[in-house]
Amino acid sequence: MATISNAAGRIMVALDYPTAQDAERLIEQLEGIPCWMKVGMQLFYAAGPGFVERLKARGYKVFLDVKMHDIPNTVKGGSESVTRLGVDMFNVHAAGGAQMMQAALEGVDKGQASGSAKPIVIAVTQLTSTSRHVMNDEIGIPGPVDEAVIRYARLAQRAGLHGVVASPLEVTAIKAACGSPFLTVTPGIRPAGADIGDQSRVMTPPEAFRQGTDYVVIGRPITAAPDPREAIQAIIDSIV
Repeated sequence: MATISNAAGRIMVALDYPTAQDAERLIEQLEGIPCWMKVGMQLFYAAGPGFVERLKARGYKVFLDVKMHDIPNTVKGGSESVTRLGVDMFNVHAAGGAQMMQAALEGVDKGQASGSAKPIVIAVTQLTSTSRHVMNDEIGIPGPVDEAVIRYARLAQRAGLHGVVASPLEVTAIKAACGSPFLTVTPGIRPAGADIGDQSRVMTPPEAFRQGTDYVVIGRPITAAPDPREAIQAIIDSIV
């Protein structure tokens, strides 16, 4: 059975805030809980690299969720920069292709300081807000969502990445296609009874871990809770 510490270490709290001050208030409330902190575009663009450095100084593992998707050389440069920043994980879009994903790994090698650990690099397959209608009729990718997810997961693995971001509904299929060591990071996580918001492919934390996922990303059920510490503790208790 997992310990509380191990369970907390598989939870990534999405710091989806407009300012560093807002995020700091939550961090103070969660003091001592060894969860990951996920810094997305809104907060990173507002607070900058210094906020990530402060999180690292406080001992947190940081997933920088900026979803790089550009020409290979630009992604290589971005990867070098965030590696120097000291993030523990960051992501790119698998839709950018194998060459772009390989360039991300080249950037990691270039930016890695002597003796420091390399960040985990994962790829976005399909956003958890993406329905089949959106994928087929708006993005222009035919077929079921899960087929597109598996295709991108295999592409990411061939490019040398460590895993993918995917809906918890696709975890079992990804593990079957790519092997259990290939990491899955799953947003779209909602505790039982929680509002699903703008997500369309969701699962509870215990269900996601039973599917075999490695990490769950949870935002509003913690950050918007009247007592965030109580909310995350309830999630931890549900999975140990």
